[in-house]
Amino acid sequence: MTEAAPEGRRGRAPSIRDVAREAGVSHQTVSRVLNDHPSIRDETRSRVLSVMTRLNYRPNRAARALVTSRSRTIGVLTSSRSEYGPASSIKAIEEAALLEDYLVITANVVGDDEESIARAITHLLDQAVEGMVVIAPQVRVFDALAAMDLDLPFVTLQSTGRLNDHSLSVDQMMGARLATRHLIDLGHRGIYHLTGPQDWIEAEARMEGFLLEMGDRDVPTTAPILGDWTAEFGYYAGRELLRVRDFTAIFSSNDQMALGLIHAIRDAGLDVPGDISVVGFDDIPEAAHFWPPLTTVRQDFAELGRRAVSLLVGTAAAETAAGSEGEGSHPGLRSVTPELIVRGSTARPAL
Repeated sequence: MTEAAPEGRRGRAPSIRDVAREAGVSHQTVSRVLNDHPSIRDETRSRVLSVMTRLNYRPNRAARALVTSRSRTIGVLTSSRSEYGPASSIKAIEEAALLEDYLVITANVVGDDEESIARAITHLLDQAVEGMVVIAPQVRVFDALAAMDLDLPFVTLQSTGRLNDHSLSVDQMMGARLATRHLIDLGHRGIYHLTGPQDWIEAEARMEGFLLEMGDRDVPTTAPILGDWTAEFGYYAGRELLRVRDFTAIFSSNDQMALGLIHAIRDAGLDVPGDISVVGFDDIPEAAHFWPPLTTVRQDFAELGRRAVSLLVGTAAAETAAGSEGEGSHPGLRSVTPELIVRGSTARPAL
């Protein structure tokens, strides 16, 4: 049975003064408990927290920000929330931030021009974010960031060479090399690469990894095929490639295009992997249920989100304690190593 609200508080949310009155302490003491002040005795802290739970008290973040000069909010700058990679990154950041008692605000870049990018960043700054994670995967966003003098910590989830001391990313090039190496080790020599769109940082890195591995293993290459991440394009590209069929394997820059490729190969009356092997990238949840199940490169988005939030929370707290303006530098960041997941879509080439 729920306890009735005290007289004078029915119909409104409990305040910090209600908590103080019920706990028999001052509202300043309640504030110190909220901010984890070391001077509060354990007995007092326990009593105040118990009252907060009983009253279903929720702190007013805006009021706390005025007192502590901390919003406990992280901004996420993105320009493609619908693709699996960016969407998974946002989800991972939100989950990691929740564990640190931080809110996440997302701003989506609409448009290709520098003004649109600056407008999205300004929106986040207007919310008094303590730090920013940039997962917009296009080169133009990073060009705009490099030209701005941001006075808050930020981390980018793509490595471009422009902002190296801010970069925390999955090693896309290594992932592409693992996929290509797997096909070469199986005995394939006629290998095509279906890449992602121009201006996408991951697409460029995966293409470079493919070309480097092919070159290092002295395997002849043809020009990569420029795709658009969709299964529809993968199907179209597969139909066109099969007109000549001078290959035995395809490395697709993402799993959706790989799905389209498999569809096209089967429509042509051929077998995957009996006639043609296919490797994807991302390891989307459905990849294990393709037919055949897809060999692909897995990215650990949860680990990426955890590290990004940990870096920003640690930097923001240190700067608040030191009274720093914040230089936004994160020395010593490392990339997250991807993993090749071998399933049924790859095999040795037919004799």
